[in-house]
Amino acid sequence: MNRMFIPFVAAAMMAISGCFSAAQNRTATEDTTDSTALAGASALADSNARMAAPANIDEIKIADANTILSRKQVPVLCYHQIRDWKATDSKSAKDYIVPVETFKAHLKMLADSGYQTILPDEYYAYLNLGTPLPEKPIMLTFDDTEENQYAIAAPEMKKHGFKAVYFIMTVSLGRPKYMSRDQVKQLSEAGHVIGSHTWDHQNVKKYKGEDWVTQIEKPTKTLESITGKKVEHFAYPFGLWNPEAFPELKKRGFKSAYVLAEKRDPTDPLFTIRRIIASGYWDAKRLNNSIQRSF
Repeated sequence: MNRMFIPFVAAAMMAISGCFSAAQNRTATEDTTDSTALAGASALADSNARMAAPANIDEIKIADANTILSRKQVPVLCYHQIRDWKATDSKSAKDYIVPVETFKAHLKMLADSGYQTILPDEYYAYLNLGTPLPEKPIMLTFDDTEENQYAIAAPEMKKHGFKAVYFIMTVSLGRPKYMSRDQVKQLSEAGHVIGSHTWDHQNVKKYKGEDWVTQIEKPTKTLESITGKKVEHFAYPFGLWNPEAFPELKKRGFKSAYVLAEKRDPTDPLFTIRRIIASGYWDAKRLNNSIQRSF
């Protein structure tokens, strides 16, 4: 048996702990500038009319690194668990657990502020070709396959016309408190994007030999069999990456990969696209300030 097939309990503990230290995403002071409020109905109408990505994403010519790095980054938020805190939750765990009402406030602020969600193919087209995006684009992403992302987050996003990217850890599929295959398929059919987050959340920097098959190749095929669509976007567990991962991901059909708050790789920025963790401690105003400061 491959050494990577660790017991599920260990994998689940890693997922619950979050993908990286939240300290990467926090700053010592907060900007107190109020966000500009726009009508929610107008934001929803704009969202429905936003620019779509090119019909054939496979035909896009990849731009040079300097061109990609010169384009303004789109804010990308990373969520994990959407549920109310429990007495047993540690202080550090609460960074990755966004209470339900806090999550609702986050989405309302984004909608009222005029943000419109985009998906990875749109971002990919923009970075390579300069394809127009909405005036205030943002990407919402969810890691680790938690069932509350389906039951709570998806219906709340639907109210605002938002779509998201779900980076799925396939070892969790069908386990208690995690999404089923059918739920993943439903999300895909509703217009959300399904991406890969490995088999059981192992650190990509430690992969050797058959690890690439176990952690990347097989999970990708599993997700494609569930959705009937290509899986072309990846999120590194813990946000950790190394340049050796880029060719391994590319030869398995990936077009982009997402890290966390650190700088992008200067030679291959498409495989180090930045995100920030949306902390459970952040109210809507603090989230807005963090978006402004980070991107």
